[in-house]
Amino acid sequence: MLYWWQNHRDWVSTDDAFVAGYLITVKSQTPGTVVEILAENTQHVEKGDLLVKLDGSHAMIALQQAKAELAETVRHVVSLQANAETLKQRIAVKHAALNRVRHDLKRLAHAAEQGAASLQQVENARDKITELDASIRESRAERKSVLAQLHHSTVNDHPSVEKAKSRLRRAFLDFQRRRIIAPVSGYVGRRKVHVGDNLQAGAPLLTIVPLDRVWVEAHFLETQIADIRIGQPAEIRVDAYQDPRLYRGRVEGLSPATGSTFALLPADNSTGNFIHIAERLTVRIALDADQLRNTPLQPGLSTLTRVKVNDIDSEHQSVGVKLDHEAYRTDIYDHELAGAEALIAQIVAANAS
Repeated sequence: MLYWWQNHRDWVSTDDAFVAGYLITVKSQTPGTVVEILAENTQHVEKGDLLVKLDGSHAMIALQQAKAELAETVRHVVSLQANAETLKQRIAVKHAALNRVRHDLKRLAHAAEQGAASLQQVENARDKITELDASIRESRAERKSVLAQLHHSTVNDHPSVEKAKSRLRRAFLDFQRRRIIAPVSGYVGRRKVHVGDNLQAGAPLLTIVPLDRVWVEAHFLETQIADIRIGQPAEIRVDAYQDPRLYRGRVEGLSPATGSTFALLPADNSTGNFIHIAERLTVRIALDADQLRNTPLQPGLSTLTRVKVNDIDSEHQSVGVKLDHEAYRTDIYDHELAGAEALIAQIVAANAS
């Protein structure tokens, strides 16, 4: 009794506690056939390392088609611009002809009064004016239709060209993503992919487990959690190590509900056959980073965990779960389209001149 009073009265403990960590599933982002695997279970990979290669034949065909469609669209827009200019000049020519016929009509009308020209010539001139006037209106309507398709846009920002650019970017992205790379650093596990597999987008390939940031998920009885607070220190013993090795930790969060609440089929206590069972609440405990570097732990290991409930460090009291690990974000996809923009500019310049 004295031993318990001196060593355990300020602690709550549980053996229903396990090491948890980030299990990052790497999936195929584009369809293809696996031609090479460059990572194996238990192997450490760095962020950006190549993991799997897919066959690029279909992606290459789609990229070539997108390039051809962009070139064709650019030429079509250039043709519209040229057509609009041609119609403008054609209208100017018809205006000149109309003015000439009007002048001729004045001379013919004056000559007809003096008997030097026939009435037939005068009527022909008037008919010619009517014909040219109608032809000018027709050309104006045609030019208006062409200008409506252009709508003050240039070759580079025309909507049709923009759609063709988007198709090329998508095809370029699919071609780039034949090379599946690691989004984070960690150890490879649960490799499912094999050479020759015909993959669809979204197919899981393998899992990467970063071991530099793991934590303990300890499930305490509801009768134990009243005094547990964020910031309290914790001690963890791992079943895998049959020695007095002790890991230090600190409470960084409490689950907002018990495990039974999150169950696929939650208990319905209104049926009349209620049996009281003490529920458990998950407490997340961060482990000391220096200890993990020296003696790493793997997710899933069983532990004996206890929390000192009468000790709250004011420095850590308001500090909860930190989102500063690379498992929460990656930048490996930020520059995938850099080559696409240069390719687009090249195709537009080559076909716009």
